[in-house]
Amino acid sequence: MNPVLLLIPILLPFLGGGFLLLRPILGNRRRNLYTEAVACTVSVLVFVLLSGIPRGQSATVYSFVEGFSVGFMVDGPSMLFAGMIAVMWPLALLYAFSYMEAEERRAGWRNTFFAFYLMTYGVTLAIAFAENLVTMYVFFEMLTLITIPLVSHWQNPDSVYSGRVYTAYCIAGASMAFIAVVMGTLDGSGSFRYGGNLANEFDPALMRGVFLFGFFGFGTKAALFPLFRWLPQASVAPTPVTALLHAVAVVNSGAYAVMRLTWYAFGPDLLLGSREQTVCVLAAAFSMVFAAWMALRQRHFKRRLAYSTMSNLSYILFGVALMTPEGFWGGLAHMLFHGIIKMSLFLCAGAFMCLTGNAYIYELDGAGRRMPVTFVCYTLGALSLTGIPLFCGFVSKWRLLTAGIQAGTAASVAGAAALVISAFLCAVYSLTVSVRAFFAPESRYPQGVQEASWRMLVPIGLFTAANLLFGLWSGPVMAFLESIARGAL
Repeated sequence: MNPVLLLIPILLPFLGGGFLLLRPILGNRRRNLYTEAVACTVSVLVFVLLSGIPRGQSATVYSFVEGFSVGFMVDGPSMLFAGMIAVMWPLALLYAFSYMEAEERRAGWRNTFFAFYLMTYGVTLAIAFAENLVTMYVFFEMLTLITIPLVSHWQNPDSVYSGRVYTAYCIAGASMAFIAVVMGTLDGSGSFRYGGNLANEFDPALMRGVFLFGFFGFGTKAALFPLFRWLPQASVAPTPVTALLHAVAVVNSGAYAVMRLTWYAFGPDLLLGSREQTVCVLAAAFSMVFAAWMALRQRHFKRRLAYSTMSNLSYILFGVALMTPEGFWGGLAHMLFHGIIKMSLFLCAGAFMCLTGNAYIYELDGAGRRMPVTFVCYTLGALSLTGIPLFCGFVSKWRLLTAGIQAGTAASVAGAAALVISAFLCAVYSLTVSVRAFFAPESRYPQGVQEASWRMLVPIGLFTAANLLFGLWSGPVMAFLESIARGAL
């Protein structure tokens, strides 16, 4: 199968979203059917292509000059990231239909929302299938631009300000990463290859310094300290947006870019044991604990989950920065499992906020008795996020903990300790929500508040089922991730 066919699932969401902008569809039912059909078609195409295109075979779409080209391929990491996107996007759309019906804006605004929602799908797939640093960077920047209307969707002062903060941080981070992209392509290729291809090309000390710009630049979208303030600020966006921003598209694109930069461009041979590696490990470790502490202090429901995302994304960066296959394995596992868990948690939070009109932790009292399915699913997700056995969060966190200890350096052991501390704080800030929801005296809710609609509960239930499935039976998926981490895929 020709790798050029990868362009089809990338372009189709752009065409589908562009149609909604040019020819708005009036009527929720027709618009919903249209957008879900486009998303499901793209997802089916993704899995067909993943199963049919040979691993590592690439297709160059356009070449600017030698070494600067746009190309796509399928390999292990792209299979993981594209597969995650293809499963999660249609489910998030189904949830969005119910959520956005509560919006009081005219139909045209909903057309705009779903148009950019679809186009973001295509951009994220392009990042997943990128064959080289230039391609990944081009679409990494495009992801920022295409999601600004989603972050600023409500067009009130808070959302407009959040959009500006989001834009400033992401563009500043991309500017830092551009230095690493340029240096990474001066050898004439910039193509991704397991183990990297820059170890012997230039002065090692120079390249290690350049790597830091890339690590923190791409890490901005993963909310790495100190470039994190955009993430909690973006929680003012509609919940279908924040769920994808905090669980799939933006934050995981940042983590994915750091993985590519570390393991497929610069390479662990160049970085292992260096001061630059120590800086990266300690930055990730500090971010884990700092963000968990900030989450504990938040009174706003979604903002608490936003800081939780920052903490858990730092777990992934910690695993990548260990520069060992075991750490990379743990990072890959946590990217997948955290995405599943956080989608469930954000969708539960959004259902509560949508139906009650409340948004703060103290307003959760007794909500679990009104919305039992929603808050049972939330509780299972919170247990998994904490790292309790029998849930998928335990599998990836245990892998990262053992990888940090096995690495044997002072920085890696400090990171392992930070992981334990942040997990304890996670238990406090996530499970207190469940305690208030089920056991506190009931707050005053609008008359008739009850369980969420089926379009909200189906995605929540499926993500909860995946959480339990991978917690109880993680062998096959962990074997797949290990093959990626060791360069077999």
